[in-house]
Order: sequence, then structure tokens, then C-alpha cells
Amino acid sequence: MKEVYTDSFVQNMEFHIHRDIREKCRFSKTLFSSTGNVIIRNINDVYAFMFKYNEVVESGAFGMPVRAEQYLKAGQLNAMGLIDEIFHYMCRLYRRDVCPDFFSSGYAFVQAKLAKERLPNLDDLLLEFCTEFPPAEVYGGTMSVEDWFSNTDPVSGIDNKFRAFEELILCKLANENPAFQPFYPLFTDEKLAAHPSYSCFWDSLWEWSAQNEVFGPEKIDLISLLKAPVSYAPFSLKGQLEYIKMHWLDLLGEFIGRLLTGQDILSEEEKAAWQGGGGGGGEYDAYHFEDLMQEYERFSADLEWMPNVVMIAKSTLVWLDQLSKKYQRSITRLDQIPDEELNFLAEAGFNALWLIGVWERSPASARIKQICGNPDAAASAYSLTDYEIAGEIGGWEALENLRKRAGARGIRLAADMVPNHTGIDSKWVIERPDLFIQTRESPFPGYNFDGENLSHDSRVGIYLENHYYSKTDCAVVFKRVDNYTGDTRYIYHGNDGTGLPWNDTAQIDFLNPEAREEVIRKILHVARNFPIIRFDAAMVLAKKHIRRLWYPEPGRGGDIASRSRFALSTEEFQKRIPEEFWREVVDRCAVEAPDTLLLAEAFWMMEGYFVRTLGMHRVYNSAFMNMLKKEDNAHYRLTIKNTLEFDPQILKRYVNFMNNPDEETAVAQFGRDDKYFGVCTMLVAMPGLPMFGHGQIEGFEEKYGMEYRRAYYDEQVNTGLVERHRREIFPLMRQRRLFSGVENFLLYDFWTEGQVNENVFAWSNVFGDSRSLILYNNKYERAAGWINMSAAYAVKGVDDEKQLVQRTLAQGLQLTVTSDRFVIFQEQHSKLWFIRKNSEIAEHGLFAALNGFETQVFLNIYEVTETPDEPYQKLYEKLNGTGIADVAMGINEIKFKKLYDALATCVSKEILQDCIQLVNDCKHTESRHETETKIDAFIDKLEPLAVAFLTALEETYRSKQTVQFLQEEVPAVKTSVKRLLTLFRARIWRLLLSASGLLVREMPLTAMTPAITVFIHKMCGTASQLFVSFGALFLMAVEDIAIYYKMEENIGRLYAFLHLEEKLTALVRSRGFDIDPIENKADTVKYLYYTHTARGKKSTRRTGIIHRMSQDTNVITRIGIHEWDGIHWFNREAAELLADDMATMLFLSAARPVKQADCIKKTVLSVEKFCRFDAEFSAAIHKSGYQVDRYLELFAGTLKERGLSM
Repeated sequence: MKEVYTDSFVQNMEFHIHRDIREKCRFSKTLFSSTGNVIIRNINDVYAFMFKYNEVVESGAFGMPVRAEQYLKAGQLNAMGLIDEIFHYMCRLYRRDVCPDFFSSGYAFVQAKLAKERLPNLDDLLLEFCTEFPPAEVYGGTMSVEDWFSNTDPVSGIDNKFRAFEELILCKLANENPAFQPFYPLFTDEKLAAHPSYSCFWDSLWEWSAQNEVFGPEKIDLISLLKAPVSYAPFSLKGQLEYIKMHWLDLLGEFIGRLLTGQDILSEEEKAAWQGGGGGGGEYDAYHFEDLMQEYERFSADLEWMPNVVMIAKSTLVWLDQLSKKYQRSITRLDQIPDEELNFLAEAGFNALWLIGVWERSPASARIKQICGNPDAAASAYSLTDYEIAGEIGGWEALENLRKRAGARGIRLAADMVPNHTGIDSKWVIERPDLFIQTRESPFPGYNFDGENLSHDSRVGIYLENHYYSKTDCAVVFKRVDNYTGDTRYIYHGNDGTGLPWNDTAQIDFLNPEAREEVIRKILHVARNFPIIRFDAAMVLAKKHIRRLWYPEPGRGGDIASRSRFALSTEEFQKRIPEEFWREVVDRCAVEAPDTLLLAEAFWMMEGYFVRTLGMHRVYNSAFMNMLKKEDNAHYRLTIKNTLEFDPQILKRYVNFMNNPDEETAVAQFGRDDKYFGVCTMLVAMPGLPMFGHGQIEGFEEKYGMEYRRAYYDEQVNTGLVERHRREIFPLMRQRRLFSGVENFLLYDFWTEGQVNENVFAWSNVFGDSRSLILYNNKYERAAGWINMSAAYAVKGVDDEKQLVQRTLAQGLQLTVTSDRFVIFQEQHSKLWFIRKNSEIAEHGLFAALNGFETQVFLNIYEVTETPDEPYQKLYEKLNGTGIADVAMGINEIKFKKLYDALATCVSKEILQDCIQLVNDCKHTESRHETETKIDAFIDKLEPLAVAFLTALEETYRSKQTVQFLQEEVPAVKTSVKRLLTLFRARIWRLLLSASGLLVREMPLTAMTPAITVFIHKMCGTASQLFVSFGALFLMAVEDIAIYYKMEENIGRLYAFLHLEEKLTALVRSRGFDIDPIENKADTVKYLYYTHTARGKKSTRRTGIIHRMSQDTNVITRIGIHEWDGIHWFNREAAELLADDMATMLFLSAARPVKQADCIKKTVLSVEKFCRFDAEFSAAIHKSGYQVDRYLELFAGTLKERGLSM
């Protein structure tokens, strides 16, 4: 018989709970309906039920070992109840739309089957079910189970036995759902399964269902339909809800919101409580920009200084403590930072100093860290009370002092702005709590806030949830109590959804327009005081992430526990925050603080969006550090390529770094050797703002926490690392303009045997007349191959239509491609120069070979043309791809081969060894005659070599190329070789007479003897000094030959043309003797003609000589002449060495042929003369105070007073 009730669709069906659970948990009666099922009115009911149940689990009252998986989670309970309720709803739909008497007729069908099998009837089974899962009246004792069973539901008009029949079916389905297994105690059918009719009941029901009409999108019978979600995702409640959403959506209009919320709550619970967020772990994808295709483009234009910023970070409190130890005095304020530190930064090439932690910090933050075990912790630098410079570091006055001193050195100051949140006890939390995300009820009943009051203000109490201190939970809110009104709020902690809430912070509500405006005002306040602002965690304030974290779309929540309850529709969310917060910030700053560089810490593939659409000047590029550290080179090259192909302007706006305050230090990640310096070269020589970490240059390994007052490691500066930075990195930083732009930046593929070697980064750039080409192999394996064609990059045409363009290396270096053109470039580490034919580069590119982690930096790139006087083709052929120390010398080696070869023979290793042997032998020879005989023998042996050199010099002087260079014909007179040889013999005699000790031994003992002894030692006291003086005698022939031909005015130009002093220096060094550049007597020979060609009265002559020397570019470099404060200064030590060298070279140059008997006497007179000259020269240096103008005056006066003639 069919029993149909028209209002049966409104019957109440809730989640069934076993009697045993109700008795042990002692739930409130208000949680249960008349059928005995749990009524879940809202999420708070879910948490109340869960909290009570878990207390019983923890007590062990269920008689089984307590395991973590037995604890009930709110999201799981909610999902189970929701699935059960949806199953009930589907049953009602089936009765209403398909088979109204399904359960009543099904009841009869099962009853008949049981009778046929001679099993207890169905009522007997249902009565036992109602005993195990009692309705309210039965559980309360107001009605027997039999009486309830025989009655009818007053709302739907359905007999209670049919209601019990449906509940039994749903209970059986729950017990067969593996995803429900951890919580079977709630609805176990263990006792029912022992009933003889239970198995037959289920089999019969399946049979009955199969006989009835199909239902739903799947077109299957009702019981199969209810089993379908379980079959789809047997072990996942979230998966079962997903199945229901995908297949039954059209049938579940009233449930869809709750279903999406259920999924969100499960997602919230899937986040582990104490997992970390961010960091360097995990895999990183190459940047891609598909999502930006539909976004508008509004880059912020750079001011002139912005592209060339090179920034270093300093954790302020730690830095001040380190400076105190370094300088052995208390340095606690910004105005006490020594000038020496600022000088170091400026000289290195840093022009921006990021001071971390300058604002007033939260006392509560410090107290939390102290409670957790760090008694000397400061507050976090990102948990702030307000944007005032902290008093402990000197306040605004100290900042202004530092700003002026840094600015005088070209260094701008940078500071953080933390827009997302404030400190837990900030001024706003105390005075303006409505600016924060909050709720009036604790989101979870298990939270406990009865710990220490963290507030420093008597008006308000601030309480952190207790479980944080024990690390057993990480609450998403803290408790704020108004001590006067009793008003209680639960304010959310700041949170980026990747890990723990930031427990010492309060999350600002950016859907509150008043809060947005107040934050913008604070940003403008910071911008007026710091030209560079770093926005902390900027990505969380993009609209999509405000939505994701705090006001999720239904079905898309789960990142922050409890926030799914505050889901908003798209329409409502757009209404409450119509525009991007950051776009408004950028636009306001552009008007009210235009000279401010805005730098965003942003991740999550939002880098391009932040600069291209939101208009930030710069954005973090975490891929640089993460990918290069892991040597995931293919992905990083793809990141660069994707950026270039979408918009190169984004590449320019990256902030590249090898560590940041949240990561391990640079040396911890990259080591201290070639890999570190290779990646560091990429850091400073690629587009994108280079940012160095605190301690990176010094090689420190400690990662400084944001609450650190001091470093805890006792680390010493790695001087070797600092020095290598000086050699390889700082010079590049000082040329930042060459690398910062993208207009001429090209990335090249490195081809090896037909394949691209992804481990090699090769790129070029051009700025003005300067060009660069850099290669780095980020792998510990050798690489050899070719670069030629660049990666594609986007070029905007008419109407901003984008085209992809590629250029060759020759085009990238802007080479003129003709057969007679060559390109010359210097590799910065080896200091060698290389020459290549432009036409070959244009056709084939450039071949390079790099060892593992090797870097090759090519700068000083310029082009030359082959001419008869400049035989670059011959040099190219001679080098055959190898490098040379000096290109000009290489050309000269070809132009002046005979001359240079002759000089090389004169100062060969054999000759130098003979010379030193002679000097040593003479020092042990007491006989004057024997010493003179040995000297004569050495000179006789040397003479043919000297004649060959002087002959070659004569031929060179008369050559066509010299005539063309001088633009003056050499007079056709008798050869100069004989005259030059005579002078050479006199000078070599004088040198060896001095070096052998014979001069000092034979001269009369006078008051000047000690000074003369020192003078001679300066000239030839060591082997290297002797050899350079020896070689310098050959160079003096350049002046001699010009005088011989009466062409004295060409002496300086001849030296510049022949470069003999450079060749001599190279030859002596090649023999194994080092020569200090500021102590190079060979170089000094060039300056002698200033003395020999001086004209006029004595006073005029003397000042003229010094004036001419002070104008010589080589002298300017050698003695460090520079202007400061309107005065020209020079280096004392360098000037004294030059005076010594001038005096000794003049002494040798002045030698002339004399009779043997007069030699000692005349030499003594000469050495005394030039010894006095040296002393007077040095005295004038000291009296001048190292000022050029005063030196000129004093030196002239000194010479006149002492009567010294030149």
C-alpha cells in the first residue's frame, strides 16, 4: 500500500549520533532534534560539538589508545554532517519528483524479504536502531521506544517507522564510507551488524532500489546515486563534496553556499599548525606572464638616479653593536655611525643604505620573544608601534645627521614600511581598533586568553592565545579588552597564508576605506623622510590576495583558519574595495612625494603585475637567488627570456639579491669561492636593482633575526673575501650605468655541439660609448662553445603592437662590420686584452671556454681600423685568440720589433745575472784596480749588445713611421750611434761604480757620506732597483738622440711613441723581478727632459720644471694629484719616491766621459750635488703641506736659497 504525504519534503533530518557517544560526552540537549540527530545551526555549533567530543577522546573514555587521528576536526564534522544532510535531501527530492512511496514501499519490500528468509521482521531491527540512536523523547525518558515508533511526525505527517527506516539507510551508508572511518564511534553500526536481519535488510534494499526509476544526472538508482561520491573519493571528504558540487549542483540550490563553505573549512584544516612559510625550499617555476596579457600597462617612470641604485641592507641594532666592537667605543645612535663606514660603502659603489628596524617597535613583541626564551630580544622590526624613529637609536635628530653625512657621499637612505599590519599593541590597536579585521566572538572554543597582559597602556588589555607559548597551537587572533567599557574584540594576526600567523602583529582591514586612507597617510609620511621605501609583504595587499586570505569567494577559502565564515560574493567584495590599494598608493606618491623609489617585496608570480600594472618602481625577484643557488639554470634563463619576450622593462625593475633578511646568508647559500663571485657578478652587472645583505661583503654566516639586538656568532671579517670584492665586484658597481638599462641588453644562448648549454649565462649591454660582454658558467663542469644570436625580446611598434626581435652579437656590441675593422676588449679578472675581427664575429659569433663557476667580464670594448701604422691584422694573427697584457705594446712589438728585440737582449736573464754577479764579486774585492778591471770586462761584453740597440734606435728614429708621427724630417747628418755609445759607457760606468761599493770606499769620509750611502742604496741597493736603473740607461738614449739631431722639442713625443719604458718594465718583470708602479725608475726617465730642456733664469727654470711635471698626466697619476675643497693635493709617499728617482736618474744621466784618474773625484761631486737636490726636493714636499701650489712656491724658493743649479 502506498503512503504519500504532500508535506513530507519539509521533514527535519540531521546527523545521527550513537547513544554511547551522547552519554559519554554529555552534550547539551539543545544540540539534538526530535529524531536524536545533531542539529548544526552554524559553524559555532560545529566547534562546540567538536570541542566536547575531543575532550572525551583525550580522557580515554572510549577505551582505546588515544591517537592524533582520533581527534575530531570541525571541518570534517561539518563535511560529514553536510554529506548526510545532502543525502537526506536527495532522498526527499527522489520522493517528490520520482517515486513518492519509495521508502514506504521499500519498507514493505524489505519486510517481505525478511519474512521469506524467516528472519526477525524489519520493525525489530528498526526498534534496535532507535535504541542505539534514540530520538529525543526516548533518550530523555519521556517516551518508550515502542511508543515513539508507533507515532507520526507532526511536521511531515510521516510515520516514525518510515523516518527510522530512512535514518537506518543513511547510517549504513555512513558506516560504509571510508572517509568517515576515523570517526566511526559517532555512528558505529557494530551492534546493529550483529542483528540477524541487518545483512538481509541491506541486500534487499539494494535490490529494491535497482527495481525503481533512475535519478539524477548520472541516471542511476537512488542507493547507487548516494554511493557515487564515496566511489569517486573513498578517503576524502573534500573530494566527495567536490563530486557532489560537480554532478548535483543543479539539484542543490539551497545547499551550494554551505557546500562551498564546507570545502573551505576543510582546506583551512589541511594547513599544518606549525609549518614554516616561504624560504628557499621547494621548486620554483620560471616566471610567465599570461595573466598580465589582459591587464593594463602603467609603469612608473624612473627619475634619473633610480636605475643605478646599488643597495646594501643593515639590521640597524645589530650593525650598531658590531660597530661598537669594531671601533672599541659605544655606538648606539645613527649619528654615531663612523664616517669611515660611509666612506667604505661609497667607495665600493653603494649609493643606497637600507636601515632595517629604525621605527618604534612593539613592546609586546619583545615581551613575547622574552617569554619564549630569548631574554635580550628586541621587538621584531616588523611589529611596530608607530612610524617614529626609535628613541634608542637617537630619534629624528640622529637620522637627520646620518642622512646629511650619507647624502654628502651620494648615499640615499631606505626604510621599511609595513602596510599590512601593526604591532599587537600599536597606537592604532589601542586607540583605533576598528581599523583591524576582527570578530566579537572567539573563532574557536579551544582558544584560551588568560595569560599575561601584554599591553603597555592601562586603557587596554592585550592577550596572546596561551597555546602559542607552548607551541601547541598558533591562534589566528589575539584578544583586546577595553579596561573601561569591557568591550572585547578578537583581532586577527597578520598572515600571508603560507605558514604561521605573525603572532606579534594585528591585521589591518583593507576593506575598510578609513583604514586604507590611514595607511596611505603613513606611507606618505615615510616617503617624505626616506627617498627609498621597501614595502614589506606587499603581495598580500593585492586585491586577489586580500580576497584569498580574508574575504574568500565561497568555495575558494581555506588559507586562514575561520575566515571561510566571512566569505563574500564577488559583487560585494568589488563594492567594498573597487580599486587596487597599491595603484592608489603609487598615484598619491607620484603627486605628493615624487622623488621616492617604491620597492615592493612581492612573490607568488606577481612580480610583473606589481611594476607593470600597479606601478611600483621595483619588485623583488626571488627567482634570482633560489634558482641560481640550486643551479636551476635552465629555469632562470627561461625566466629572463620570458620577461624579455613579454616586456624588457620588467627586467629592469627587478630587485636581485643573493639573500634577504628572511633567508640564509649569501655565503651560506653560495659559498665563498667562484660560484659566489659568479652569481655576485650577475647581481651587479645585469639589469635589476642589486641588493646586498647585511654581512654579505664580510662573509658573515649568521642570519640575523628581526628581533636581534646583536650578533650571536663571534665572526671575524673575511678579509680575503672583502679584497676579492674590491677586485672583482666593486669596480662593476661603480659602472652601474653600463648594466642597469634594458634598451641594449641582450641574453645569448651558449651553443655546444649543436645544443644550448643552459648552465652558461652570456649577456651584453651598451650605455653611451661603453660596452660590456659577460659570461658566467653556473655549474661545476667545464663549458666551451659559441655565442652569436640573442634571445628574442619585445619591441613595441605603432599602436603599441609588440614584435619579437633578435640581434647578433655584432649588433649587440654595435660593431662596424668591414674587413679592416677589429674589436678589442679587456677581460677584467686576468686584465688581458683580446682582439677579434668584426667580420668574423658577425659571421660566427664568439667562442669562449669556461671552467666550472668561471666568470669572464669583458669591458673597455672599442674598435680599431687596420692601417700601415697600426698593424692590427698582424697582432690578431700573432695572438691567435690568446690575450695580451697591453694591446698598444702588442702593436709596438710588431712596429718596433728590431728595437724591442735588441733591448730584450741587453737586459736578458744572462746579462742581468752577470750584472748581479759582478756587483757581488766587486763588493768582496778590496783592490780598486781589480774592481775597475772587472767593470771594464763587463762593459766590453755588453758593448756589442748596446751598439745593436742604439743602431736599432737610430734606424727607428729615421724610419718613415717616426717621421709621419713627428711630422718632421730627421736631419741627414752622420749617425749618432758613436756619440750615444760614449754616453752609455759613461753612465754604465757610473752605475756600476756606485753599485759595486767602490765609490763609497774610495770617496773621502765627510758629513755627507751617510746621505750618499742612502742615495746609492735607493738607486741600486736591491736587485730589482739595480736592474731597473741598468735598463733605464738604455732609455736615456731616446733623449740623447733627439738632442744629437737638435730636435729636443720631440723628446716627450718620442717617449710616448716608442713606449720603451713600458717594454723595459715588462722585460724586467718577466725576469722575475717585481716593480712597484710608484717606484719605477724606468718611468722616471721620461721626466728628465723637463730638466734638460728648461730655459730662462734659474728661478724661472726651476719653477717651470716643477710646473711642467705637475701638468703631466703620468705624474698626476703617479703622485695622486687631486682637487678637494678648491685645493690641489698630492700623495706624500709617492712624491718622495718620485723625488728619489728623479735625483738618481739625473745623477746617472749627468755622467760624461772622463779620465780614469778623475773618475772617482768627479763622480763624488756629482753624487753630492744630486743628493742635496733630493734632500731639498723632499724638504719642500713636507713644507708644502702636500699642496701643489705651495710646493711650487716653496721649491723655487728653496733652490734659490741654497743656490742649487740644474
